[in-house]
Amino acid sequence: MKKTLIINGHPNADSFNAALCSSYKTGAQNAGAEVKEIVIRDLKFNPNLAHGYQKRTELEPDLLDAWEKIKWTDHLVWVHPVWWGGLPAITKGFIDRLFLPGFTFQYRENSVWWDKLLTGKSAHIITTLDQPSLYYRFAFGRPSVNQLKKSTLEFCGVKPVKVSYFGPVKNSTPERRNEWLEKSRKMGEKLL
Repeated sequence: MKKTLIINGHPNADSFNAALCSSYKTGAQNAGAEVKEIVIRDLKFNPNLAHGYQKRTELEPDLLDAWEKIKWTDHLVWVHPVWWGGLPAITKGFIDRLFLPGFTFQYRENSVWWDKLLTGKSAHIITTLDQPSLYYRFAFGRPSVNQLKKSTLEFCGVKPVKVSYFGPVKNSTPERRNEWLEKSRKMGEKLL
């Protein structure tokens, strides 16, 4: 049984991202996965890494709980919208506060290299756009994917990291959204 953690990075409870999370969860559970969730907007924490890495800010209880779930999981599923080419601020703050030296990676003493502390985990990034995904990729270089996939997850040892795009969401029909929800459910089922 694959232990799966779904991380909802949209700050709106009524978002299409929430529906995508629910569909993915249904598919994963249908396939026999054990599923836990983190809904970032519901966590009580300060998203500002006030001291950078110079001084550790104590983690709030919700972040400690989130960290336990990340340690527990085999497979991380990140669901978020692309805003201004990147992640929503609350999602970026979650990463800043939790993906810390000693937790997800560790710099080696007197070296430019680091140890990847999340090795052995895989991930799937599901992101929504208000533009065609090819345009996002080739015109803008897909900055949110580079940030989350390469500069965060793979930096910490998570591999492989699959990416799926849904969009453009703006002005999409209910039928098209239902197709995307069904696709999300099937992705959850194929997880195993």
